[in-house]
Amino acid sequence: MPSDLNKPALLTGASGALGRVLAAALARQGWTLRLTDIQPFPGPVPDRATFEFADLADPDASRIHRLADGCGTILHFGGVSVERPFDEVIGPNIRGLYNIYEAARQAKARVLFASSNHTAGFHRRDEVLEVDCTFRPDGYYGQSKCYGELMGELYFAKHGVESVLVRIGSCFPEPTDARMLATWLSYDDLTSLVVCALKAEKVGCIKVWGTSNNKRMTWWEDDDRQVIGWSPKSSADAYGDALAGKTTGDPVIEQHQGGAYCRIDYSRPQ
Repeated sequence: MPSDLNKPALLTGASGALGRVLAAALARQGWTLRLTDIQPFPGPVPDRATFEFADLADPDASRIHRLADGCGTILHFGGVSVERPFDEVIGPNIRGLYNIYEAARQAKARVLFASSNHTAGFHRRDEVLEVDCTFRPDGYYGQSKCYGELMGELYFAKHGVESVLVRIGSCFPEPTDARMLATWLSYDDLTSLVVCALKAEKVGCIKVWGTSNNKRMTWWEDDDRQVIGWSPKSSADAYGDALAGKTTGDPVIEQHQGGAYCRIDYSRPQ
């Protein structure tokens, strides 16, 4: 069932860059929010929101379960959000993800999972991918997001927990290099995507490419956005002339959709 303005949404990772954007934007639209993070919330907590510390990786997940109780949707943006060594990723992104889905199951809540384009980062840039393409993660972070998508599919098949699995591209105020002409997601489009996921009547378990309406350079197509009625309005195209030449010159980075993440610890002979 869709969320409504009187039923809270739980936002994990609320102190992170995207969490702060969503907390402010959703609160302005009248949503009641429960915010949580392992880091303090920077600045005043928005109206209609409360903040509480929680460690996603805590084996005793009682705090997460309590925060999720009574919520219609869990907006899961918590965990390690960049490429890091395996030991740093496994706790928040593997154990933590399990804790989130167990909390959603018990609360009968929907999950919006902040997945990533890095689930498919080792696909080449001359490919155009459908959302059900083969996983080709470009690191431990991307691999953890593959796990998260599979967890969403498992919990829908076994428990009926609905999920919107969003493969976020590059979500920044504006694109800053040539790669982002394909991957950029504006803050406004991220917010509208989340609101559509909150309001949709039924979603099942769907996947959406989290990018704005970028036409000049396109790597991704054919997702499930029509299920929630999402249509991005922003576009990186206006930045094309300024950014087209802003590349690294590194063949590993420039040949693969995951960009610089593909180069981290890369040791394959050329």
